Amino acid sequence: MKVGVLGAGTMGAGIAQVAAQAGHQVVLVDLNQNVIDKAKADLEKVLNRLIEKGKLTSEASQDIQNRFTYSTATADFADCGIIIEAIVEKLTVKHAVFQELESIVSEDCILASNTSSLPIASIGSVLKNPSRIIGIHFFNPAPLMPLVEIIPAVQTTTEVVDKAKNLIDSWKKITVLCKDTPGFIVNRVARPFYGEALRIYEEGIADFATIDWAMTELAGFRMGPYTLMDYIGNDINYTVTESVFTAFYFDPRYKPSFTQKRHFEAGYLGRKSGRGYYNYTEDAVMPEPVKDLVVGQQIVDRILVMLMNEAIDALFLNVASKTDIDLAMVNGVNYPKGLLAWAEEKSLTWVLEKLQTLFEEYGEDRYRPSPLLKRLVQQGKSTF
Repeated sequence: MKVGVLGAGTMGAGIAQVAAQAGHQVVLVDLNQNVIDKAKADLEKVLNRLIEKGKLTSEASQDIQNRFTYSTATADFADCGIIIEAIVEKLTVKHAVFQELESIVSEDCILASNTSSLPIASIGSVLKNPSRIIGIHFFNPAPLMPLVEIIPAVQTTTEVVDKAKNLIDSWKKITVLCKDTPGFIVNRVARPFYGEALRIYEEGIADFATIDWAMTELAGFRMGPYTLMDYIGNDINYTVTESVFTAFYFDPRYKPSFTQKRHFEAGYLGRKSGRGYYNYTEDAVMPEPVKDLVVGQQIVDRILVMLMNEAIDALFLNVASKTDIDLAMVNGVNYPKGLLAWAEEKSLTWVLEKLQTLFEEYGEDRYRPSPLLKRLVQQGKSTF
């Protein structure tokens, strides 16, 4: 199958590289010739590094590069069996693009979007044949991150889902199936990692460095929430938070933080701007955490039960299976354990009691325990 990728930015170029390394002829299209030129040069650099590390031969590198067709014309997608769109996250732009693609490709070509935040059903609504639309959401950087979320719209046929999943599986990726709901699995379930950390700071319980220390040293996460937000970019993280909050009809669980909004408004975007929650300028000294084990454990428990509750609610609402929810969080955002398995390990009663304490103390709906959690504890069950 010839694979088309629309958008030659970091994500699109990465997806194209994965497809080419899996043996496919790839058509990479971007309307901007400079972006195409950069993608081509970047691919050569990446492959040269792999040769230097002994992970690739010169012949294999040349084969991969020979599989690429670079173009600024969408007409070159004509004989592709699948197109994966990786362009700007604006619904009006995607609508125009998908209508154009449908007029170019064959009737059985799968049309896929790499969107991380827009509804697949809405993207496909402008198609004459919306049964071929599907979400195929890679994580950045696509060649390195193992997880891919497969998101059928309500219009998508079972045949298209199976074809898309089998294709991405053949690229040696870990695929998870999820409902077309805001944030899919990872961006939905991960919200409390940032949101509750911001709330803990706003209450004056701990500073950024202490919260990051607790989540890495005591809980085993690879990055603390503030380091990670600075790495992602506060503009991106805040925008996703706001869009998820809006998409969930302003459910208090996804409420954005004024702290993050103010950092975003100030241009404190993180590493890319030189300043975020931390200062990344050359002479800056990183703040030291307060290594109080009692406070640290309180921070960990509070963020952890909020994450677990979000995962439990995703299971309750059939967003994805238990296996896929845990696979997604371990492989999509490098969590130390799957949240549902972790909740079973800590005990469902422990999770419920912690949440009920928070709910009673604050009286806020953001701390409401999932009905599934309450039901299982009431029934004396210890697993999902």
